[in-house]
Amino acid sequence: MSTILITVLIITGIATLLAFLLTFADAYIADYGECKIIVNKDEELVVEGGSSLLSSLTEHDIYLPSACGGKGSCGYCKCKINEGAGPVLPTELSYLTEEDVENNIRLTCQVKVKEDMYIEIPEDLLHAKKYTAVVETAKDLTPNIRFLKLKITDGQEIEFLAGQYVQLLAPPYPGNPDEVYRAYSIASSTTETNSIDLIIGYVPDGIVTTYVHKHLSEGDEVSFNGPFGDFYLNDSDKDAVLVAVSTGMAPIRSILYEMLHKEIDRNTVFYFGARTREDLFMLDEMEMFEESLPRFKFVPVLSRATEEDQWEGEEGRVTDLIEKYLEEGENKEAYLCGGAPMIKSTIEALVEKGFKEEMIYFDEF
Repeated sequence: MSTILITVLIITGIATLLAFLLTFADAYIADYGECKIIVNKDEELVVEGGSSLLSSLTEHDIYLPSACGGKGSCGYCKCKINEGAGPVLPTELSYLTEEDVENNIRLTCQVKVKEDMYIEIPEDLLHAKKYTAVVETAKDLTPNIRFLKLKITDGQEIEFLAGQYVQLLAPPYPGNPDEVYRAYSIASSTTETNSIDLIIGYVPDGIVTTYVHKHLSEGDEVSFNGPFGDFYLNDSDKDAVLVAVSTGMAPIRSILYEMLHKEIDRNTVFYFGARTREDLFMLDEMEMFEESLPRFKFVPVLSRATEEDQWEGEEGRVTDLIEKYLEEGENKEAYLCGGAPMIKSTIEALVEKGFKEEMIYFDEF
């Protein structure tokens, strides 16, 4: 047994050493020189080889969505690479379909620029911009959720669809040596072109959430890029079912302001889930929407209501509300925002009510 253990340790050590040497060689010895990136056959970028395609594009003000900040864990930063990408990497496979691979779709955060590349990027993504802003408002909505209003100060205006997101940059700060981007849904009305609202929850050890909750103050300068995303309010007369938990409120708030601004008159219900009464927020705005939108109803539900809450409303999860109140899903569409388990269970509950899956839109965080 000891001989087998020693053998395994030796093999593991050798493999680790080889991996380190390859990484070191690729980072510090390999010199790829200048490389060209041809975008959509008509734009030529000259970059220094060795960096990821995602970061190389960012340096030239081309911003692809990357909710994970280029860590290879979200799968958003795809683009078509017709030449120069090399073989598909194991780190990409779980985010690429067979059709993606057949059509040369790759994850730009995982593909390193080592030679000239010919790539294709959808035109709508080429319209994403970088913005400089100042924190006009920073306030706590709950002990773990913060509201930011970022006023754009670089002379630009932002145009977005209700439901889309931006990527906020956290600069180096104590405990974080690198710049890091993370994606957050825009919570404001599309009529506000000089600023955006964000609703950001605190995640222990989260790089950007720690920056927002522990280091960012009113008056500070920030950067973000966007907008991104294909989650937005459709032009439809179908009944709308909105479902969110926690900071999933953000894109739904933007959608409600869109309905208010455009005087959209649709049967609309918003099921919102929180743990305790302390975790509910923006109730005054929800009341305003109920008063201003003729056929809108807000239904909050608490999953961990306590005696101290003195809660007389709904208890359970948002899926319980769907099962309890929602009639058949014919002529209805749903907009969901929350974590992966919540999205999965909500889709299942809606499908059981007769919703067509193509009529269920979601923003997963």
